[in-house]
Amino acid sequence: MSSSSTATAVVPSALRNLYLDWSELMATHELDIRLFRSVFDEWHQPTIEPEDVTYKEETVGGVPGIWAFPAGADRSKVLLYTHGGGFAVGSAASHRKLAAHVAKAAGATAFVLDYRRAPEHPHPAQVDDGVAAFEALLERGVHPEDVTTIGDSAGGNLAIAIPLALKAKGRPLPGHVIAFSPWLDMENRGATLVTNDATDALISVPLLEGMIAGVLGETTSPSAPLANPLYADFTGFPPLYVNAGSVESLVDNATRVAERAKSAGVDVTLHIAEGQQHVYPFLAGRDADVDAELAAIGQWLRH
Repeated sequence: MSSSSTATAVVPSALRNLYLDWSELMATHELDIRLFRSVFDEWHQPTIEPEDVTYKEETVGGVPGIWAFPAGADRSKVLLYTHGGGFAVGSAASHRKLAAHVAKAAGATAFVLDYRRAPEHPHPAQVDDGVAAFEALLERGVHPEDVTTIGDSAGGNLAIAIPLALKAKGRPLPGHVIAFSPWLDMENRGATLVTNDATDALISVPLLEGMIAGVLGETTSPSAPLANPLYADFTGFPPLYVNAGSVESLVDNATRVAERAKSAGVDVTLHIAEGQQHVYPFLAGRDADVDAELAAIGQWLRH
């Protein structure tokens, strides 16, 4: 497992400013689920539109989403992208630019899922949709090793949970897994929820508690491995790339899952970015360090 971690100075950025704006909005207004989702569909704003990428809406395995096709990409290789947003907000539209940047760096295509969201559709609907889309790609002739499950925050949870669900079914697994700032701990036991509370511009325990209640309801245990992969058996899991920002409250979700997977013999790469916020790759095209990180991920996927 390779890793890098650094100091705790907060990096000012367009992403941090967006999070601060959201946090103020949530603190001063009562948002119903429709308005909550509308606000979080602004998530794409810090991301520069990647050049030479076309998009197409389609349904794969019964799950709607948006394809990103970088010019010259190998269409036999697919990033199956699950967006973040606490399983309740975020969308393919809010994440298509980020997914396209990663796809472009990897010379691959990306399909960003509009999976069913909580609270209308509690766990495991989101995992089931990811499994259905993965299996539909295989039915189309894509080789399992040419699919990467990838996601951020709650979508990073799904990127990890989808292969775990496939493994439990005895099905082929994706070739790689990528998780940006994964939110895995459905018990809110992480130490950095406390130590980084003052430096994280978005995440708070009350926000997470609401998201947990919405997705797990009263039927799913917060320690169920497909809901909380920190309890999962990672034996035989694909190579895993995890990153997070050093000042975000969920950084120890990334470090804990990396350690758990490594202890099971998984090839793990962990990168903790100095001063960066939750899902800092949203700064793609705007931050040279982020672009370098995505280029490194592209090389990791290619080789």
